[in-house]
Amino acid sequence: MKRIVLPTDFSKNAWNAINYALSIFKGVECEFFIVNAYQVGSSGLATKRGRANDTRLFRLMKEQSERELKRLMEKIKEIGDNPKHSFTTFSIADNLVNAIGKTVYNKEVDYIVMGTKGASGLKEVFMGSNTYKIINEIDFCPIIAVPDEYTIKDSINTIVLATGYEHLFETYELHPLLKLAKLFDAEIWVTHAGNPNELTPQQLASKKVMEKKLKSVKHKFVEVEKGSSIHSAIQKTVEENKDVDMVAMINYGHGFFEKLTHEAVIKKVSFNTQVPFLVMHLFE
Repeated sequence: MKRIVLPTDFSKNAWNAINYALSIFKGVECEFFIVNAYQVGSSGLATKRGRANDTRLFRLMKEQSERELKRLMEKIKEIGDNPKHSFTTFSIADNLVNAIGKTVYNKEVDYIVMGTKGASGLKEVFMGSNTYKIINEIDFCPIIAVPDEYTIKDSINTIVLATGYEHLFETYELHPLLKLAKLFDAEIWVTHAGNPNELTPQQLASKKVMEKKLKSVKHKFVEVEKGSSIHSAIQKTVEENKDVDMVAMINYGHGFFEKLTHEAVIKKVSFNTQVPFLVMHLFE
């Protein structure tokens, strides 16, 4: 049984991610937790009227959240009744990160699946957006970010794992990726930007460990031209191979990737990817 959190703000983008999760996991026993978070900012008036206004607004927002969740469940039922899937909705008065974090922790969740806006014209201004916040702050659950224009498929054939071989991977760190690969009999392409002949002894050791960890699934190692940034290496691999259905990375915080390329790779990919993006977290 997979347990999956589906955050929603009732937008088209959130609906696309929900649709993706229902489609991808259609043959899998799943418990879905649909989470909507809402917040009332204090009016700043320490008066009876100020507090009454906040209370009234809070009540209205709560009612609207519950009403929209009910509508969303009706929309899900219209797609079809999948006996393998069960749903619980949560209307939570809190910020989105806290609301999702508590649900993940309390329900022992396997994945968070959420929409991301893509980069069309938003560029750096939008980088503080919800998807990136959640990727950055909820570091105890893998996250699948689904681009809003992504055409829903019902399987995963190829997953690109981008790495700099900067870490001796533990099996549990790759577990979310291996589970998906086994579930769909997908092939993992381990992609490294740079010259394979210039790997340090530590990187070579990491590559060997990676080969052992991936033995249980189909995989191959793909080198991308030297000098290309990690971000453009990922983009190029996805654009040139229509079989690629997902990009996976481990979030090192301010680790190897950012030092190596002076670019916040996780930040960029989560807003430029044309395919769903799996983020796993490094547990030290």
